[in-house]
Formats: sequence, C-alpha cells, structure tokens
Amino acid sequence: MRIVTMNAFLPGYHNIAGWAEENGHEIVLVVTPPAGAGDRYDAAAPPFVLGLPPTADVLITSKLRTVAAPAIAALEPDLVISAAFPRLIPAEILKIPTYGAVNLHPSPLPAGRGPNPVRLVYEGATTVGATLHRTEAEFDTGAILSQRERPLPEDLTGAAIFQAWREMLREVLEEGAARAFAGEPGAPQDPELASEAPMFTPEELVLRLSDPGAALVRKSAALNVLEARSKVIVAGTKQSVRRIELVSAGEESSQAGEIITYHTDGWTVRSGDGVVRLYTT
Repeated sequence: MRIVTMNAFLPGYHNIAGWAEENGHEIVLVVTPPAGAGDRYDAAAPPFVLGLPPTADVLITSKLRTVAAPAIAALEPDLVISAAFPRLIPAEILKIPTYGAVNLHPSPLPAGRGPNPVRLVYEGATTVGATLHRTEAEFDTGAILSQRERPLPEDLTGAAIFQAWREMLREVLEEGAARAFAGEPGAPQDPELASEAPMFTPEELVLRLSDPGAALVRKSAALNVLEARSKVIVAGTKQSVRRIELVSAGEESSQAGEIITYHTDGWTVRSGDGVVRLYTT
C-alpha cells in the first residue's frame, strides 16, 4: 500500500515507518508543519526533518488545503496516517486516500481528546491507553478501529509511560490499519464518555509536597514523559525534578516539604502522608 504520513514528532514517524517496512508498504510522502516538534512536543528535540531518512520525500507546509492536498492527491495514496500532528487535517485531504485517513492517539478515546493525553494520568487515571481512529473534522473524534488500555507501569516514571505508549501505539496501528484496508468503518465514539486534555498550565508544573506521596509520583511521571518539567519548592526554592519515588506512606504529615536527607542528586523529604525521594535533573 502507498502511505502518506503526517507528523511533527520523530517517535510518531518511526512507529509508522517501522510498521510500513514490516508489512511491505511504501511511505510516499511525509508532511510536517514548519514549526516541527518544538512548538508542542519535546522542546529539546532537534528539528523533525533532521531525523528523517535521507531518502524520504518531505513536504514542509502550513497550507494543508492549497499545498498539501494537491501534492497528496497526485501521489494517489491508499492511506493517510497522522501521529502527533498538531493541525486539523482538512476534508480536502481526508477524501483523497482509497481507505481513508487515520490517526494515532495515546489515550483510550473518547477520554483524553486533545494535545495532552497524559493529563489523564496527572489527574488520577490508573491506566494508559492508545487508539487508532478514523480522522474527522475535529480532533480525536473519529470512529475507533483499534484500542489498547493497560494499568499504569508498576515502576511509574515518565519513561515507563512513554514505553507503554510506544508498545500500544504499534499494536493499534497494526490491528487498526488492517481493519481500514478491509473497509471496516470502526466503532463510533460515545460523546458522553469524552473528556478533553489541554496542555498543562505553569501552575500545574509545580507540585505541592503537601500532596500524598503516590499523587506526587503519578503527577511527576505524567509531567516528565518527554522531558523533566515537574518542579517542587524545597527550602523555599523552586527546583526541577526528573523523578519522584515513594519511600513510605500512611501517616498525615504536618511538616510536608521538610528535608530529611540531602543527596548529591536530590533530597528525601516529607510528603503529605509520608516520605518521598526527589531526584533532580
């Protein structure tokens, strides 16, 4: 099959490229916006196009209707696949491929629609998920072709969440693309179960050590999936932390934030209900 992929984040492209190679499909074009990955995804990542194979045909444009659509139509693709693409894909593109357009989204839709699905974990979800769905006029609303959901990793870190996503996104792409090629329409999403996942506010990046230890571990992992963004205030100073680890829990503390032990890479401090270990970046 002839595949057009629309991406702004290298791991999303690599997932699609690996699937295509294993199944004998051809990626005939990669479409990406001029801003690349830095505007919404890993700010420390190099420009998206620098990580693509030197043989890849790439279209860099923000003009999806007038530039991307004619270019895609000329290539006569069988399927358009988007993953971590921060633009609405217009009808002029959606109607082109033989088997339609699909999108990979790292949440169990309809929960977690939007640009920041890890917010579900931040706000208390006990699972992570991934979905391949048909692309519609609005973000993350199309019929579901494949979905996976798993309990949160036992060793809960940002890296562990990202690895779970990688595995599940590949699984739903494999299963869901086969269903698309078979002409299956997919299962409509239930709007009553939908929730939105907007980006974190600056205030949400600063964790309160008065929270229970398990909540601090969960929130820090959610914030640190791609880069260390979680912060705490220790000894009156805002500090970045790459990981929070639960040491003990069970007793409410009136001295949350008190430093118990200094380490070369952080501190052991009291949380709202016990003790946590903070690892600095």
